[in-house]
Amino acid sequence: MGRYDLLKEIQRLDPEKDYLRIFRTTVTREFPWDVTRALELALYRTYAVPSIGRLLDETAELTERTQKRYDDTALLLDSVLEYGFESEDGRTAIRRINQMHRSYDISNDDMRYVLCTFVVVPKRWIDQYGWRRLCEHEKRAMAAYYRRFGEHMGIRELPRTFQEFERCLDDYEHEHFGWDEGGRRVSDASLDLMAGWYGPLAPVVRAASTALLDDALLEAFRYERPHPVVRGAVRGALRLRAKAVRLMPPRRAPHYARQNPEIKGYPNGYRIAELGTFPKGRRTGGECPVPHTGGAATP
Repeated sequence: MGRYDLLKEIQRLDPEKDYLRIFRTTVTREFPWDVTRALELALYRTYAVPSIGRLLDETAELTERTQKRYDDTALLLDSVLEYGFESEDGRTAIRRINQMHRSYDISNDDMRYVLCTFVVVPKRWIDQYGWRRLCEHEKRAMAAYYRRFGEHMGIRELPRTFQEFERCLDDYEHEHFGWDEGGRRVSDASLDLMAGWYGPLAPVVRAASTALLDDALLEAFRYERPHPVVRGAVRGALRLRAKAVRLMPPRRAPHYARQNPEIKGYPNGYRIAELGTFPKGRRTGGECPVPHTGGAATP
């Protein structure tokens, strides 16, 4: 199999009808490492919206149980991607996501913004640091996948195209990014978690992670701006990695988030229905608002 054969396969598919197959191929075979890093950054951006960062700080899930929250988020998103919206496992994952979100008073605008980060940030990361840029089919499939995801979460006024997702994200960040003590605590906890994965290299990893943040994020969290040399070195290293990956053969088997070494909380396995949080004394309810026909995941 040639390096660009999967891309050719993607371009033969219909991004509106085959969006799950295209998106799954892009995430699990073409760019698994890049998408993991990009989704970490996508979630990180949400902390800079005070209403989101403050709520996450109040729940203490990202400050006191940071690894578990990281694991559960990745595994729930992973389950929908791997098994599909119509599968039992996919529906269970969506139900858990809805139950957690509906336990709190979260605005539709904040929910829509978070969804936009999942679409826009991976595309921008891959175009900058991936071994190739995303093609138009992949962008359209990504938008269709997350539009469907948003429908299952009951989010209203969803963007339809990638361009609409991008415009929604940029406008929301321009209007809402700002300082909040709770958001800063959540940000620090997330940086500590990611740096802690690398033991004695933690200070280096933390500095490298900060170097990947844009000025708007640095200002929102009141972090010191990294030295241009550090920024250049980190971003240059990622581009060198991309050149090396371009020379490798394509993956023959998909790589899912559950296989990532960063997932540390379930060495003996897990049940999707038990992932996430179960807030006591809060309203629940997480049935998906989209009718299901049953059936298995899309192959």
